[in-house]
Amino acid sequence: MAASPRDQLLVSANWLAGHLSEDGIRIVEMAQDQEQFLEGHIPGAVLSPSWQIKGSENKRLVAPPTEAKEWFESIGIGDDTLVIAYDRFSSRDAARLWWVLNYYGHSNVKILDGGWSEWSSLNLPIESGPPFPYKSSLFTTDYVNQAIQSDVEKLKLAIGNDDSLIWDVRSDDEYSGANSRGNNRAGHIPGAVHLEWTNLVNEDQTFKSTKDLESLLISVGISSEKRIHIY
Repeated sequence: MAASPRDQLLVSANWLAGHLSEDGIRIVEMAQDQEQFLEGHIPGAVLSPSWQIKGSENKRLVAPPTEAKEWFESIGIGDDTLVIAYDRFSSRDAARLWWVLNYYGHSNVKILDGGWSEWSSLNLPIESGPPFPYKSSLFTTDYVNQAIQSDVEKLKLAIGNDDSLIWDVRSDDEYSGANSRGNNRAGHIPGAVHLEWTNLVNEDQTFKSTKDLESLLISVGISSEKRIHIY
């Protein structure tokens, strides 16, 4: 039986606890706070050198191939590595690692459902201090999956296009324009639907059920029949 889409994207804390010692798995904590990682983290995890994986010259865009290669290899991610990503903020940053790896053709990556919150609530093993040394790996960035990336030109074409839908996942105030967050302009892209990303997770930071997620998406017109542009 083929794995469900949910099983293809997520792993449970109990599953990961049973696979900590397996070769070929790299657990990555996507974090902005190094001190929290040093105080306690999942055994064998490494700390990401950047929580956004953006370019050094253009910090608004994803890291270019050379920088991405250096980034991944610096934490032991190779072409054959199964990456398990987690964070302490409802999987927001772990999901970014998932996206960037897929952008560079590495689909062998999953998100720890519930992240650190779920792991610690189950009283599963933790360790402190810096990560242990690991073998260097070769990560190839020859392939870039442009199909999963949108940009200004694609968005302009999507406005008013019945086959496309633009999804604004920011906060209510950002969508309405009440909060510009320091940007030159406030508001949202014409025609964009709004559903803040935080609505996709439960209070315990695990993802909502497939049924609940489907209901949420349908409520704002998001359908697999359309090309979805997310920002």
